[in-house]
Amino acid sequence: MKNQWTVQNFMSSLPRTIGLDQSLKKAMDIMQEHQIRHLPVLDGKKLVGVLTERDIAVARNFQGSAELRVEGVMMPMTYSVKPETPLEEVASHMAEHRYGSVVVQNHAGEVVGIFTAVDALRALSEIIRGEIRLAG
Repeated sequence: MKNQWTVQNFMSSLPRTIGLDQSLKKAMDIMQEHQIRHLPVLDGKKLVGVLTERDIAVARNFQGSAELRVEGVMMPMTYSVKPETPLEEVASHMAEHRYGSVVVQNHAGEVVGIFTAVDALRALSEIIRGEIRLAG
């Protein structure tokens, strides 16, 4: 029987987000305060990209980085999923394209979660432990 795990089973619900016109400093403050490495970027209520800790680190190397806005540093959104998307599909796509995170949106387009590489490792660990218990 095929497993029924979905990204919703392992995602971080209600992630922090940031507006595309916000400062890079504000983004850094949010990331530090909440100990996160990925921020979905919104234009109003519409998902337009993701800002990562790595994006910020690269941007800080440039002169005038203190004045940068999230819009100038973020990666435009190329892949998002619905909560019911199979975990296997999401993990495979992330590995193939080397994504560190995937934003989860409901059918109305609202951001309801984020699934990161750390979430994928946690899922793998929990699934393996479950299978070991079944075999033992």
